[in-house]
Amino acid sequence: MQIIKFNVGDVLELKKPHPCGNKLFRVLRVGSEMRVVCLSCSRDMNIDRLKLEKATKKIISTENVEPNSQT
Repeated sequence: MQIIKFNVGDVLELKKPHPCGNKLFRVLRVGSEMRVVCLSCSRDMNIDRLKLEKATKKIISTENVEPNSQT
């Protein structure tokens, strides 16, 4: 299994949408437990790194996405 390198400020597209309908999240804290925030409803949550690695579809650079944007 390959470890995905996350950085603070990265925008992640997840495989499944958040209940608000958005799939984009910004990384706020890295470690064994990651903190991410939804870019649509601004809900933040802590999630285990392994669970987040499995749920991540792709990492989008921070320049391409503005906060509160819908997909």
